[in-house]
Amino acid sequence: MAATDIERGLSTAEVEERIAAGKINRNMELKTKSVKELIIENLCTLFNLINVILAFLVILTGSFKNLTFLFVVFLNTAIGVIQSMRSKKMVDKLTLLTSKKAIAVRDGAEVELDLDQIVLDDIIRLGRGDQIPADAVVVSGEALVNESLLTGESDLIKKQPGSELMSGSFIDSGLLRARVIHVGADNYVAKINNEAKYVKKVNSEIMNALNAIVRFASIIMIPLGLALFSSSVSELWDAAGTPGDSALSWCFSELLAGRVPSSALLSTVGALLGMIPQGLVLLTSSVLAIATVRLARRKVLAQQLYCIETLARVDVLCLDKTGTITSGRMEVEGTYPLPVEGMGAGESDAAVPVDTTVLDFALANVARATSADANETCQALLNYYADRPVEVSEPLSVIPFSSSKKWSGASFAQGSYVMGAAQFVLSERAFSQVENRVAELADTCRVLVVARVDGFTPDGDMVGEAEPVGFVTIRDEIRTSAAETIGYFNEQGVTLNVISGDDPRTVSSIARVVGVPGADAYVDATTLDTPAKLDAAVDRYHVFGRVTPQQKRELVQALKRREHTVAMTGDGVNDVLALKEADCSVAMAAGSDAARNVAEIVLVDNDFASMPAVVAEGRRSINNLQRSASLFLTKTLFSMGLAALCIALPPYPFEPIQMTLINFFCIGAPGFVLGLEPNNARVKGSFLTNVLKRALPASLAVILAAALDIFVARVFGFNQLTLSTMCLLTSCTASVSLIWRISQPLTPLRVALFVFVVAGILTGVIGFPKLLSIANLLMGQMVILAVIVVITCSVFFKLATMMDSLKPRRRHAATGFGRGVRVRLGRGGGKVSSTGSTAERFAKRVAADMAQRREARTVREAEARALEGVVQAQPKKKKSTGVKRSRVTKSAQGIKVSMPSKKKK
Repeated sequence: MAATDIERGLSTAEVEERIAAGKINRNMELKTKSVKELIIENLCTLFNLINVILAFLVILTGSFKNLTFLFVVFLNTAIGVIQSMRSKKMVDKLTLLTSKKAIAVRDGAEVELDLDQIVLDDIIRLGRGDQIPADAVVVSGEALVNESLLTGESDLIKKQPGSELMSGSFIDSGLLRARVIHVGADNYVAKINNEAKYVKKVNSEIMNALNAIVRFASIIMIPLGLALFSSSVSELWDAAGTPGDSALSWCFSELLAGRVPSSALLSTVGALLGMIPQGLVLLTSSVLAIATVRLARRKVLAQQLYCIETLARVDVLCLDKTGTITSGRMEVEGTYPLPVEGMGAGESDAAVPVDTTVLDFALANVARATSADANETCQALLNYYADRPVEVSEPLSVIPFSSSKKWSGASFAQGSYVMGAAQFVLSERAFSQVENRVAELADTCRVLVVARVDGFTPDGDMVGEAEPVGFVTIRDEIRTSAAETIGYFNEQGVTLNVISGDDPRTVSSIARVVGVPGADAYVDATTLDTPAKLDAAVDRYHVFGRVTPQQKRELVQALKRREHTVAMTGDGVNDVLALKEADCSVAMAAGSDAARNVAEIVLVDNDFASMPAVVAEGRRSINNLQRSASLFLTKTLFSMGLAALCIALPPYPFEPIQMTLINFFCIGAPGFVLGLEPNNARVKGSFLTNVLKRALPASLAVILAAALDIFVARVFGFNQLTLSTMCLLTSCTASVSLIWRISQPLTPLRVALFVFVVAGILTGVIGFPKLLSIANLLMGQMVILAVIVVITCSVFFKLATMMDSLKPRRRHAATGFGRGVRVRLGRGGGKVSSTGSTAERFAKRVAADMAQRREARTVREAEARALEGVVQAQPKKKKSTGVKRSRVTKSAQGIKVSMPSKKKK
């Protein structure tokens, strides 16, 4: 673009032409899910569908009192929706509330525009603290740009005419004008975000186990339900005198006449409800919801319930250096004086105070003199000398830092001093004398030389040859809690990888300081130019530098292919792809909007030290749920077994009121108490396997006891009331045995719980026999019951011991079998299965069509917004200067917004 065009910018006609062509800077940031999407996501589940169908069948009978089970469904759904909404609200608050603006040149005047009103080829003005709104090329001026959120590189990048600016980076210092070369989806940051716009499957063993149980129950329920209903209808048909040709034809005739076989339908629904682990689903939601509330008090936001469990199972943690291990600020690592004119390093110049070295005097005062436009290095020096007694001297002249000179300086009554890169400050002769020392210090830090000169020319150049007086080393400020937190994960056996876009030597030195094992061995990711090299590097290195966003994702994928559970921390746009790919993603609140929106966990106070608290909550949740889930699953399994048994040997032995006693004292109360107690033990094994190992022995013992009770009742002619009583007592015995076993090792709380359960059952049986339909057993019946109880307990403990002795199943990943094929190898041999179904592929196509329609609607809205910008810009043509606007900068606490002050009229 010509120089005259730089001053004039685009005309109104040119802007309207680009809007019509769709060349608008549409907002492509990753957004949180809408309220509608969150409600649908929590409402449309298989668990809810099964319960709705059963509720419909109950409604047909007119027995509305039996719809109380829907309360559990409602409560579980409400917990999920409320937690999702709470997370959405928190993340939306973290997103900058101030409308972001940019200054563009149009028709020769500077106008203020919203970012989505910028069009292709707009000339934009950018100064210190501004965030670059779109990819652009510098046409005039120069500046230092912070691209750390995009690349992970902490060094400032010099931009001058012809240099490209990447959207999402910040202007650290300087002033320039740039021409927009990409808008909307073509922007660098938008391309990264777009690659992250896929639905990430939650990798949660608890959720997968619950879904598997519900799916299994839904499959078993259909044949068992039909068989139970048929058996019940046959009994009603017999009681009615066997009218018609068959029980089925009689049932149809009754339905056509408007008479629903209510008793058969209710008994079937009652049996089927016992097969659904409603209490387990509610307990899981409750335990995880309580965990999110506890974490919120620690300034940790869990955006979905199951991510807490995933982090507790992580065995590989990938850390981003900038913003995670380091604070994003610079700090002084040390100062290293040199002898000056024959004086010792600890002595001082004649004009410098006796108790201060020349180096300290020069550093402190040059930093203060140039503080008006302090960059990160200058700010680190100001912080370092803020509490050190160095005399303040009034500067006679100041030479600000220049990216072309690579140094800054100032003159004082005590002399003139400069500080900067040694290669640019010192002559070849002087540099050769200190080159080895500079190389030694540069191994872990950025090194600046401080030198004394004779003065400065009017143009700001040094007068005379610079004489070095010492060095100062600057490094990324390491978080005070980083070493302790990393030590915690080392103790827990978690493998740590540091993945950064920064120089690998810098990354390695910081990793060594905080105690990352294997930090001495590092690799420059620019050398990993093939998938094979990158895949091999995963097994060899734990420190990766110069990593691109795509390579970060590929490293996470390579770790997952090795059957690792991977967590990723990050704060920048360059971390988004890896965050999306990881099993559990953790973002800093001060990072980019995109990183916060894709992460499952957000550290609101930007403190990496909160991570152990998340792991502790996850362990407590998983370990306690494994104990409690065995109680709920026991009921599900023995309900299925009894239903199958009673198809051949009717009737169903339990009355609904008796199941209430079992549900409360044997399942509900102990389940919730055990589910909420403290537990920081390491998570071992598969959730479903661990639960089944505990639940199967008790379920089989209850089924065996019920079968013996039914057999004895038929042989000795016991009535239905006696049979129900015997089944109730033997089932309670098996349940109490399970509670005793899962309560090991005993604690005062668990002993109190065990006593409460036993006392509750005895109180119900002895104190309320009529309410619970308990029969008065004769002496012979009590002896038989005692024998069955002993057999039941013996079988339970024998089976439990056998289950504990089983070795865990081995799994081996296999690839190369083609798309859609999964191979698993275990004790019993191999298994080949499909990874998807026709229904899943259809659902994906529907979701893609909906996304396409949303995209079209977004385009139309963006065009309307851009046209609004044209209208708003018209009255401002005469204004060329003095435009006030909000300024966005990065601060130690994250994002800082400076609003323009309003003058009082």
